Amino acid sequence: MTIVVISRRNLLAAGGSVLATGLLASGAPGLLLPVRAGGLAPTESMTGGANNYRKGAPIVERIGKGGFWMSGTVRRAGDGAPLAGQRIQIWAHTVEGQEHEPQSHGATLTDKDGAFRLEMPQIIPIFGQPHGHLAYDSGEFKTVFLRPIMRSAKDTSLEAHFVLQPV
Repeated sequence: MTIVVISRRNLLAAGGSVLATGLLASGAPGLLLPVRAGGLAPTESMTGGANNYRKGAPIVERIGKGGFWMSGTVRRAGDGAPLAGQRIQIWAHTVEGQEHEPQSHGATLTDKDGAFRLEMPQIIPIFGQPHGHLAYDSGEFKTVFLRPIMRSAKDTSLEAHFVLQPV
């Protein structure tokens, strides 16, 4: 028969092993759960996102003749609440114009669920990458510039999601 000696050292080592393996993270009543993040982290601006940005680009129903959809969501950092009425500017190098040209820029507003969607001409590669540009710049929250890259130049849509931090 094996005799198990339960010393203070053995008890602490066993308890530490249980915590390290996450057995207490199962959510069983009365057990200690690990510390969780305090909320949704804000989106950081992407390098190159502000290239060819035009402050005050007009709100439009569509950019050019359309055929490509840019969409996404806007939420508040921390609690993740959807943000309605937020202005998102969109621009890109497309079959109808280069990203520095005024006709390649437009803005839209988020709906009650914090979603936006704007039709624009097909994005084509520039500098070897098909990509779009999006900006939140209304002032109530910290400005964020995004530059998402498409998986393929043949894609007909691109999504970008913003999590905004109050100023």
